[in-house]
Amino acid sequence: MNSIKGFIIAGTRSGCGKTSVTLGLMAALARRGYRVQPFKTGPDFIDPEHHTRAAGRISHNLDGWMLDGNTIRDIFSRYTQDADAAIVEGVMGLYDGFSALEETGSTAHLSKELNLPVILVVDARSMARSAAALVLGFCGFDPDTAIAGIIFNRVGSKNHEQTLREAMSLTEVPLLGCLPQRDDVSTPSRHLGLVTPEHILDLESRYASLADWVEEHLDLDLIMDNLPDIPIPPRFDEVPMIPRTRIGYAKDIAFSFYYEENLRLLRESGAELVPFSPVEDKELPEDISGLYLGGGYPELSAFDLAQNTKLRRAIAEFSADGFPVYAECGGFMYLTESICKDDRFFPMCGIFPFRCTMKSRFQALGYREVRLSQDTILGPTGTIVRGHEFHYSAIDEVEENRPHAFAVTDKNNRTSAEGFTANENTLGSYIHLHFASNPQAAANFVEACAERESR
Repeated sequence: MNSIKGFIIAGTRSGCGKTSVTLGLMAALARRGYRVQPFKTGPDFIDPEHHTRAAGRISHNLDGWMLDGNTIRDIFSRYTQDADAAIVEGVMGLYDGFSALEETGSTAHLSKELNLPVILVVDARSMARSAAALVLGFCGFDPDTAIAGIIFNRVGSKNHEQTLREAMSLTEVPLLGCLPQRDDVSTPSRHLGLVTPEHILDLESRYASLADWVEEHLDLDLIMDNLPDIPIPPRFDEVPMIPRTRIGYAKDIAFSFYYEENLRLLRESGAELVPFSPVEDKELPEDISGLYLGGGYPELSAFDLAQNTKLRRAIAEFSADGFPVYAECGGFMYLTESICKDDRFFPMCGIFPFRCTMKSRFQALGYREVRLSQDTILGPTGTIVRGHEFHYSAIDEVEENRPHAFAVTDKNNRTSAEGFTANENTLGSYIHLHFASNPQAAANFVEACAERESR
């Protein structure tokens, strides 16, 4: 049985610097020749994009609420077969998840599912002896969460570092290093989180600077040598399915938010996935029988999307001809009549008869359990899939009696009606669904595309 070094980088809260530390460790270990397999706790899309670029291997989401334990372990095992190390970035604070009353969906929950030790990142600004109290609180809150060591971030000076080390001597928790405040190595952010790699010009130099920062202030050899070996059960080689149908999926600067497992499950169900750019391409890919439009930042490319009239018309005609089209969040916005940003209206595909307007604060945030209210391209009425919703735009002027495709339940057990259909085979909503929560949804979509192709 193969074994690897594996650990989770967790934080005391959002904004403590765990992403910078994670990227620095990934880049530094990859530079040393390690085959580093990245993962992300929770539903985020942007962190995995950065992981992929820093580590040189595709990052995968491991979400303890959308996915069950067996699925999480299967994904982890699948992508660590040929790895030397696995680094999992946590979400929010170590114990933050679906509920304040229990651990589901939290980084601590994931560490137990995978039996991985946790390295806790602590923002040490304006703290001295209290830093030790905070560490002991995190370690004592749940003794079953294996915290292997602490990294202090944003340390102000050598004197500050010495004070922190003295404070930590009052505990038995290993201190793995102190990272000084470095504004020049932080990753830029915007309203939905970090800026996507496609929007950062000096990306590689930033990763290199993060690797240098980590190398200089952390003893990587000591960290790796003291981590336990994680056994990875062998897997049998899977026989790839001969594609039954071709599905185009939007992939460019405006649309990049896809769970990698969604794409894998579509391929496993018999789809050949063909990327295309709604920003740059004038025509849809040849011989496709379906479209998958994921999320992203269409509002940042609204002018270019609006200018690409030929492709917008092609997508509208594709939908009107009854070909399956599935769109979520940014892709859903692209299928509406227009996107309104800064009081300017940018025409989109016009498949759904309403517009989206960008707002100053987020309009929805959280996990969602979706039950199909009608038969759709993802399955029959009653099909359940889990997902996540986070967006700053809102729909304007929806017809009062327009039927909804989804019955949605949030974490507070509140229900709502969401999602829309058009032209029989087009389905769109703000919710990012994770097909691994119900792989049959991916199979149903591929089947719908294959049936339309055979007509």
